[in-house]
Amino acid sequence: MKLEGKVVVAQGGGPTAVINQSLVGVTLESRKFPQVTRVYGATNGVQGIVNEEFVDLTQETTHNLEQVADTPSSALLSTRDKPDEKYCKEIFKVLKAHDVRYFFYIGGNDSASTVNIVNEQAKLVDYEFRAIHIPKTIDNDLVLNDHTPGYGSAARFVASAFTGVNLDNRALPGVYIGIVMGRHAGFLTAAAAMAQKYPDDGPHLIYMPERPFHREDFLADVHRVYNKYGRCVVAVSEGIIDERGVPVITKMAKNIEQDAHGNVQLSGTGILGDLLCDLVREKLKIKRVRSDTFGYLQRSFMGCVSDIDQREAREVGERAAHYAIWYNLDGSISIQRTGFYSVNYQLEQLADIAAKTKHMPKEFINAAGNGITDEFKFYLRPLLGSGFQVAHRLRAPRVEKILYGNA
Repeated sequence: MKLEGKVVVAQGGGPTAVINQSLVGVTLESRKFPQVTRVYGATNGVQGIVNEEFVDLTQETTHNLEQVADTPSSALLSTRDKPDEKYCKEIFKVLKAHDVRYFFYIGGNDSASTVNIVNEQAKLVDYEFRAIHIPKTIDNDLVLNDHTPGYGSAARFVASAFTGVNLDNRALPGVYIGIVMGRHAGFLTAAAAMAQKYPDDGPHLIYMPERPFHREDFLADVHRVYNKYGRCVVAVSEGIIDERGVPVITKMAKNIEQDAHGNVQLSGTGILGDLLCDLVREKLKIKRVRSDTFGYLQRSFMGCVSDIDQREAREVGERAAHYAIWYNLDGSISIQRTGFYSVNYQLEQLADIAAKTKHMPKEFINAAGNGITDEFKFYLRPLLGSGFQVAHRLRAPRVEKILYGNA
């Protein structure tokens, strides 16, 4: 059966370096099918749909679409709206009015939930409609996916940044603490480990939300590393929690902002890094202690885009169009690893992806909970793409001292 009508594609949640590859993939593939009368892009995600804010991508040149594909961040702009059932009814009402038969939403697990509810609305009124969720998140936390588009490029940025930080810290020793995005999953923070090449390279310690964070253990870890190397580089997920699941930042800071959904504001502030630095200075009496909060830098940084990430982001968009238009199916596209290194794409049930979070597998985290294993490095390395730079050191022998001996 061929459904004739319009396509609507939208982008939701945090931008990534490769999200536009998915947008262009689904747009160009959809334009090939004669039953597709128009391809619309909704600006500002689902918010744009309910406000009927569409652009006609059928009239965009292929050349410009390809240039947009290579550009980070959401070309259609985004939204943090989390639609409930009432909101989704409004979405469906607009889509039906515009004779939209194919709906593609690029985003994380909240976006999958939205697609699922809108699809159910269509079924209730027997409206022939196909809805596909296209995966996207730098957090890499969508279940049933080996990894998600956007993660490889963000991980490449984090790994590259910590490579530079480690070189800096080795030249002028001290304690450095880098705060990386990751509210519930530590995949992105763990990517800092790819900076480790030589035995004394940082990050020496990595803390993720999957393991409870204890201040006393943290201080003992930093003290041990600092005594051994005379320096210490630390990577910390913004979402680290205590043994009760309470975000550490809420225990250490007095005034914490919350977003519109009641979530503790973790990104865009330097509070956690500052608090941990103060703790190290006060308890360990180390003078040179510094921190950085990566914030939004890791999401859409142009200089660290993974070619593997780009290619897979394009293909998930293309496959979404195939499943919906060729095969008349609904669902969520997932990426499956089939070798070292190759992937395939599957269609999952929307309900199996929506509102669920994938965490770091236990085999990726060391026994002490303050670092990662080689198994994680083997998992991540292909996703960083080609040309990932590593650091090198001088190997020249030391010159024998004349005045002061070699003691």
